[in-house]
Amino acid sequence: MELGLRGKVAIVGGGSRGLGRACAVGLANEGTRVAICSRNPEALQQAAREISQETGSEVLPIAGDLSSYDDIKSLVAQTVDHFGGLDILVNNSGGPPAASAQDATEEQWEQAIQLSLLFFARMSREALPHMRRSGGGRIINIFASSVKQPIENLMLSAATRLGALGFAKTLADEVAKDGILVNNVAPGYLETERMMELVEGRARSTGITHEQALTDLNNMIPIGRIGRPEELANLVVFLASDAASYITGSTIQVDGGVIRSML
Repeated sequence: MELGLRGKVAIVGGGSRGLGRACAVGLANEGTRVAICSRNPEALQQAAREISQETGSEVLPIAGDLSSYDDIKSLVAQTVDHFGGLDILVNNSGGPPAASAQDATEEQWEQAIQLSLLFFARMSREALPHMRRSGGGRIINIFASSVKQPIENLMLSAATRLGALGFAKTLADEVAKDGILVNNVAPGYLETERMMELVEGRARSTGITHEQALTDLNNMIPIGRIGRPEELANLVVFLASDAASYITGSTIQVDGGVIRSML
């Protein structure tokens, strides 16, 4: 299938590792020129070199803190200056800290609001004028399965990302006539550093081994295993493509069947 992504320009947040890197690789494999962003300049430069070597596409590393509005404005401006436009925005940021409803501190709330709510609004706002000039575009938000089903000790994720979901759904209505499609992806348990940290935290809190905690997690997933980052990236690439031209305002999970909600 021809996806129509060759020559397009994308920004991928958190692109040096994990889900962001997998999305950057997936898009670059289709001929998309990609700007990636994270806070670690050295890791970012290395990731850009490796992705470019693997895919043959140009990858632009732009270091920045995605909780900073100034850094977000700089990221979008540098991308457009370098590539001449912007077609695809993959909004992916680090998740908020783990905390229960009664124990979350003011500092944790502030971090969660910056990275898991305002980030999505700021990135989209900065990207929209450039997409309109291009005659359309795609905004794809990487949320978490907490937008559909609560996850133990991830209250901040549920509270802030549900707000971001409301923003994205409203934005999808506002910009559809401009040819800009807005969709959300809700990953379940995928094999990333953050997920392994959560597994290790559960092992410590329950007094079991890391291996047993991982086995317990696999057993609760209908498919019977944790997912791979590229399995989420495959959906992101599709949503960014011409093949997804009639999908907007949707939230699609990539979770091996773990979400039990009917909608």
